Amino acid sequence: MDYPKLYAGKLLKRYKRFLADIELENGETITAHCPNSGSMLTCSDPGSSVWLSKSANPDRKYAYTLELVGNAETWIAVNTMHPNKVVKEAIENHQIPELTGYDHLKSEAVTGKSRLDLFLSGVKGTCYIEIKSVTLAYEGIAYFPDAVTKRGQKHLYELQTLLEYGHRCVMFYLVQRQDAQLFKPATFIDPVYSRALNEAHNRGVELLVYQSKITPQGIHIDKKLDFSFA
Repeated sequence: MDYPKLYAGKLLKRYKRFLADIELENGETITAHCPNSGSMLTCSDPGSSVWLSKSANPDRKYAYTLELVGNAETWIAVNTMHPNKVVKEAIENHQIPELTGYDHLKSEAVTGKSRLDLFLSGVKGTCYIEIKSVTLAYEGIAYFPDAVTKRGQKHLYELQTLLEYGHRCVMFYLVQRQDAQLFKPATFIDPVYSRALNEAHNRGVELLVYQSKITPQGIHIDKKLDFSFA
């Protein structure tokens, strides 16, 4: 996924979940939309370098959108509207070996009381995929979630139900930073979700973890990461 032109700045503060005050390179202070409902632990420190996109829509209240937050080691892609597009493009470009061989791909597949991110079908059968953006990391380990997520639990239960009907089901975690080498569920933040993920995996829901390569020019699939429940 390629970015449009981005604008550099410095994060002053993130607040009310969806807002961030930014100082642009020219010294102007603006308020940007922050499309991330999580806590943004480890990627919202005041003083961090940031990149912003800017909408041409004159009716938008906040013209700028927070896209990337940087630390000393990596850029972190914090816009949760993008991971589905990144994964979809990677599947279409045959960059994820585990998800090749399907003839059709559909976004936002409605099933039961949920809406899952991707649905694949073809001679190989059917496959439902739920995608999660991972922005939290400590000491080389990426974690999800960064806040309690009842919605995430719901998706895990829905995947298990679909599994019983003979569908292949995949939880796909896209690590949106490059300073992690392993993925784990964040038991210290949401133990209920972590237990539900372990249970879903034991029942046959597949876990795929891939890391993005992130630059101010775009986000693209880089490599597969291992995961651990320990």
